[in-house]
Amino acid sequence: MIARGKSIFMAATMALAGVSPLFAAEARHTSEYSINLGILPIARASFSTRMDGPNYSISGSFSAAGLASVLKDISGKTTVSGAKRGHRLQANEYSLVYKDGKRVRTYDVVYRNGNVTSTTVKPEPKPRPDNWVEVKDRDLRSVLDPISGLIIPAGGRICPTRLPIYDGESRLDLVLSSSGTKPFKTNGFSGDAIVCKARYVPKSGYRQGRKDIEYLKSISMEIWFAKSNNMDVYAPVYAVIPTRVGQVYITATKYGG
Repeated sequence: MIARGKSIFMAATMALAGVSPLFAAEARHTSEYSINLGILPIARASFSTRMDGPNYSISGSFSAAGLASVLKDISGKTTVSGAKRGHRLQANEYSLVYKDGKRVRTYDVVYRNGNVTSTTVKPEPKPRPDNWVEVKDRDLRSVLDPISGLIIPAGGRICPTRLPIYDGESRLDLVLSSSGTKPFKTNGFSGDAIVCKARYVPKSGYRQGRKDIEYLKSISMEIWFAKSNNMDVYAPVYAVIPTRVGQVYITATKYGG
């Protein structure tokens, strides 16, 4: 259950990573999100970002909500720090503490110039099955973390693009294609959002043939990016993720401040 729950958590965090101010000497920003299965609330998330020149740090949290919180105690906390380089935010360190009931697993990743130099997972994973696709050294070059990897400085290409993500266990590509613009309004933002279709392409660090992975490979997601009113970046404000039990909607209830 940890693996399945973590995959849902990562899909959500990749779709709603908080926005960062890039050009202020020092600034802070908060974003809050609701996560619904159809009309039913199932989770909430928040992110807080601090920028000091080109350097950034982000802390985020995720927890079950509504009926889901009664049925399952799932939560996560994540942090990432790094610096703006070109048209990307490039992490130096990324960590995730994921809780599923009484079980807790931590992931710590260190990056250097976009390449992974170390990964620590505690407790260590059990022996992998024969159909496990191992992460190779080549998979750990020129990658992004799953949080700040979805925050794009103005001037960078939002979609179409391909985002190479590594989260401490799995290596995947998020392939974005352009789908126009749509109006979006929430606390802290009102205006047009850039709409991207998104495809999930697993590369390594997963069990081949697993039903949820195969399903994600087969569907198209949608992610909307909006420009911060007072910061020169784009970040997700809305996402739709089809699942076998219905559509998951991720909506920014606060975008700024």
